[in-house]
Amino acid sequence: MRLLQAEHDETAARADSLREQIDRLTTALVETEARRAELTATRKVIDALTPPGDEPALAEAATVYQRIVTTFTEHPRRVFRVRDLHELLKLPTDEPSINVTRSRLGGLVRQGLLDQPGRGQYQKRN
Repeated sequence: MRLLQAEHDETAARADSLREQIDRLTTALVETEARRAELTATRKVIDALTPPGDEPALAEAATVYQRIVTTFTEHPRRVFRVRDLHELLKLPTDEPSINVTRSRLGGLVRQGLLDQPGRGQYQKRN
């Protein structure tokens, strides 16, 4: 009878351990799927704004988009103006460059990654 009880206790402990692993893996899966959805949306924006056959521009745009998305992810509550974002990312602050970024941010708003809490202001959507 003691052996049966010991085996029962051991099996119960193993089941508890497996439930804890399932909880940790479920949490990790949810976080990973959310990140994948962000990357998919970013990819759609890049693809929509890049002309076919423009591979060098695509690589540059992907880098800038990734830096923009990363900045908003790292500062989820901060509201950015385009010029402030350019200064933070050390991008050119001439008007044509600002307009390109404004267009990119508009695309991210349309994709649902960013909110626009005020005119010329952008923030990560919660």
